Amino acid sequence: MHLWNRPVRLASALVTVAMAVLFCSRVSADNEAAAGTDEGAEQAIWTPKDAHFVFQGFTSKYSCDGLQAKVKSALLQLGARKDLRVEEGACERPGGGPEPFPNVNVKMNVLGLGESRAVDHGGEVVPAHWRMVDLRLDKDPLWQAEDCELLEQIKHTFLPLFATRKVDYHSECVPHQVAPGGTWLRAEVLVADANASQRSRSKP
Repeated sequence: MHLWNRPVRLASALVTVAMAVLFCSRVSADNEAAAGTDEGAEQAIWTPKDAHFVFQGFTSKYSCDGLQAKVKSALLQLGARKDLRVEEGACERPGGGPEPFPNVNVKMNVLGLGESRAVDHGGEVVPAHWRMVDLRLDKDPLWQAEDCELLEQIKHTFLPLFATRKVDYHSECVPHQVAPGGTWLRAEVLVADANASQRSRSKP
């Protein structure tokens, strides 16, 4: 009985070792990919940007302060400096119910590549790195799906103002319908290193 089981046990051990090697290789590859996505290897400058944003949609309605909160959250996720200003525009119900065309005015600083441009414009060069962002306008999957029109308009209006790469956008927005998981916006965005962000927070 013991002689018969020996090769079976040996084969089982070999399979276990092979699976362990495969697992370690996969973890190592994942770590290398993550490191390549989040390396602090860039020199960037803060650049001022202004925008007026009007939301127009069929599926969801927003109050001006509700739109203000979502736009501010999105811009911070995309790497805007923390001193950004997102203010309600000309709204019929300031701080009230849903608006037909809610709108906000944005003043912010975003990172751009290039040390030479910093010299030309008197900007501050800061160390930065690329970070993958899966833009979320709400933690609840159903509410996130209801924001699909807003996500689409944020992509067209605000994303070009940021330094980005590897943009992955997919939309299944259909008026008056909600499709959880059908719309997403992912991209690598340029963000300041932690120390640089803290130093710049109080600057205009």
